[in-house]
Amino acid sequence: MKETSFAIVLITFLAFLGVLSGVVLLADNETSNSPGTGSILNQLDGSESQNYTENIPELQKNTNKSQNQPQTGQNATNLNNSLNSTQNNTNKTFNHTVKTILSQETPLRDGVKLVSDIWLPQDHGKYPVIMIRTPYGRSSASMNYTGMGEYFAKQGYVFMVQDVRGKGDSQGNFDFLFQEGPDGYDTIEWAANQPWSNGKVGMMGFSYMGADQWLVAREKPPHLVCIAPTSATGRYMEEIPSIGGVFYMGWALPWTLANNGRTTDLNTQNLNWTPIFNHRPLFTADEATGAQIPLYRQFLEHPTLDDYWKLIQFNDSDFTNINLPTLTTCGWFDTDQPGALFYWNGLKKNSNLSDQYLIIGPWIHSGTFEPGAQLSQIGDLPVPGAQRDVLATHLAFFDYYLKNSISSTSNSLDNNSNNTNSGDNSLGYNNSKTNSSTANNSSNQFNFPRATVYITGLSKWINLTNYPPDDMRTTPLYLNSQGQANTLNGNGFLQWNLTPITDTNNSSASNSTVNLNSTVASDSYTYDPANPRPVTLGEFATNSVSTENRSDVLIYTTSSLEEPIMILGPVTVDLYAASDAKDTDFVARLMDVYPNGTTINLGTYESGGSIRARYRQGFDREVLLEPGKIEKYRIELFDMGHVFLPGHRIRLEISSSAYPVLHPNPNTGNPIATDTQQQVAHQTIFHNSEYPSSVILPVIPPNSLIYKELLGSYF
Repeated sequence: MKETSFAIVLITFLAFLGVLSGVVLLADNETSNSPGTGSILNQLDGSESQNYTENIPELQKNTNKSQNQPQTGQNATNLNNSLNSTQNNTNKTFNHTVKTILSQETPLRDGVKLVSDIWLPQDHGKYPVIMIRTPYGRSSASMNYTGMGEYFAKQGYVFMVQDVRGKGDSQGNFDFLFQEGPDGYDTIEWAANQPWSNGKVGMMGFSYMGADQWLVAREKPPHLVCIAPTSATGRYMEEIPSIGGVFYMGWALPWTLANNGRTTDLNTQNLNWTPIFNHRPLFTADEATGAQIPLYRQFLEHPTLDDYWKLIQFNDSDFTNINLPTLTTCGWFDTDQPGALFYWNGLKKNSNLSDQYLIIGPWIHSGTFEPGAQLSQIGDLPVPGAQRDVLATHLAFFDYYLKNSISSTSNSLDNNSNNTNSGDNSLGYNNSKTNSSTANNSSNQFNFPRATVYITGLSKWINLTNYPPDDMRTTPLYLNSQGQANTLNGNGFLQWNLTPITDTNNSSASNSTVNLNSTVASDSYTYDPANPRPVTLGEFATNSVSTENRSDVLIYTTSSLEEPIMILGPVTVDLYAASDAKDTDFVARLMDVYPNGTTINLGTYESGGSIRARYRQGFDREVLLEPGKIEKYRIELFDMGHVFLPGHRIRLEISSSAYPVLHPNPNTGNPIATDTQQQVAHQTIFHNSEYPSSVILPVIPPNSLIYKELLGSYF
């Protein structure tokens, strides 16, 4: 197996660890600077400013790829610039002098004391509280909490950052997310009863700190008023520590090692990860790092969705009992997007709450909260206008729900003529200049769009009244071939119909170059766990054509599109397959193939979506295969918002590995944690009327308002 550099591993660790930063309310013009917004928005230069619906940016090569995250010192600098620019861009009503309380202890119900730093106005009074609870250290050099604290305190808030149990200066033992619900409840109620508090508390933070908010909300602390979770993990066995039941090796071991002590250890960058990832059994791979990691081993000791995971896994009744306004943020290339949208969909399904707001940007995980990671290109995919201001967004949200007022910050952001309000032309922002001090003005309205999303491929932000949009149509695109779909040069293709009939309503997706009468019902390949397909950690939206020449990768592609195809929502694959092994994996990736042959992988994970065969009947059980028996597998590729332009092609890859992102299945059927054996598996993928393997796309139809407003110029 190839050498795995530290840089690759560190990127993945940082993707979950994250650093503080920026997502925003829709600024009306993504690519033009307004006064005082240059450094916070990191605006594009004039060469990238364009009319996105008429002049679509094609692929551009950029050696400064998005996975090359800013260094620690840069993170703090970026945040300082963000804070300064946000304040300059705000028609401030408040400008309080700020005082700081360091190392404040909060006693919990079991006697453990947690430690916080607090920023608040110098003036005596009672103020609403904004809280972040972190396992990464309230004094982390990469997280400018001082800058954030001063920003919010100047606006009339108490800003509080707390080390969670067992981390930093807080007492007790760290136990992942399992402790956070009760601990957060106690902290919120303590804060609400302090002399500087008016009894209203809101929460913010991303990744772990986002999941923390949901667990606290489930406990229903009386003084918690609203939450703003960004990229909150929440689908255990499907998101972490496994993706579709396939052990997420490229995250689980680096993250648990770096967080094995009371403070985050970034010296793990000095390790050579190749022999560590290759160590078997998996259960003792931590020893190859020179340490034993109890949390890593706990993950492996619970390979199903058992009572261990169910302590933090939300169900319908959990959502029914939550009645809080929420501001959810995530990204299309964000490895915790599955959790963030799981909470969004769960609350929407099980609650009558209307105060739900969603932002999805063209970001990797760290980009959902860090200005320096909100670049104008992700991998090889241009995403101009991606930059957003997280502080102004949160300030407007908290002003409304914690102060019952409309922030002048939100009004200052209403200058984007390129945004599209799809489905409701009344959507948008309040343009009136509202005095934030009118705290009890019941006529004020919170004018955030219900959902604001960026469409990749088209490079356009749009507003929606619902997400996924109501006029989205789940549409299967069927796999077919002449029996040899292996490699880029194979004969696999995709078609909108199971029968060889040209779809006159969408001729762009038919395969006129393929003799449909010569197709056969299956394709086969051999998967060797000793030679897994390489997929580089941290490489999102990159040109992947160089790895499509392997015989263990099946390729299915449409012909060139004559019309745009827009997808917006969850993407899945229904795969009918047989294996001669007792257990194996199937991995799928959706690609946008450019006219020049460049192939961009879309989606949340570098590896795409995956399923471990033993979990095909559910993640709460392990059912091994009967060798040779055809089974149906559902593979989630999670949510995407993308336009495939005319001249492009849609491609689906099918394989059985993605190393070192995913643990290569040894195919033996033995317990994964302790297995030291491996064997070759022979896989067969079926595609006919009886076994209609397909990729199911969330298509926005041409007759929808969204499509007409964005793509009407093509007709």
